[in-house]
Amino acid sequence: MTRVVLASSNEGKLRELAALLAPFALELAPEGELGIRAAAETGATFIENALLKARHAARHARLPALADDSGLEVDALGGRPGVWSARFAGAGASEADNLRKLLVELEDVPEGYRQARYRCVIVWVRSVGDQAPLIAHGTWEGRIARAPRGAGGFGYDPVFVPAGERRSAAELTPAEKNAVSHRAQALQALVAMLRTAGYIARP
Repeated sequence: MTRVVLASSNEGKLRELAALLAPFALELAPEGELGIRAAAETGATFIENALLKARHAARHARLPALADDSGLEVDALGGRPGVWSARFAGAGASEADNLRKLLVELEDVPEGYRQARYRCVIVWVRSVGDQAPLIAHGTWEGRIARAPRGAGGFGYDPVFVPAGERRSAAELTPAEKNAVSHRAQALQALVAMLRTAGYIARP
């Protein structure tokens, strides 16, 4: 069993990552449970932020670290909110605040121009000094609905309608979302890298 510090305090992410990693011999220790404060997300890209968070957690926990950075890119907004997805409505904004701001900015955008995607980057560092971190990417295409629907998921899920779906991401079951989401895609790619490198194996 490999013990890994998970560089996140987002309950939704923790739930999803724990479910996706359940088949593997990994013991996930959320950084908050180890008394580690979250790193400042000062990067300009998802990769930069994920590496900042992973190295910060690895430094304090003295363990391998897993971190992700993800967000929503909306074409009509020039790719915003992007890396600012969790802070779209300002520092300390709630998920509801961010979602409201998104819908206000898209109020006059017609149906055919509401394309968007979730992006996720997941990184694994063996230690704070790891010069060859494993980096995996995932993308989930869709569009932004005019009003929230569903009580599942988190973040922008109530207004994100995946390509080929009529339901919002918040109306999917956890199993359905974990089979196709940006985070699932990135994690599946990372797991393949970890298995190839011999870091994890199915129990």
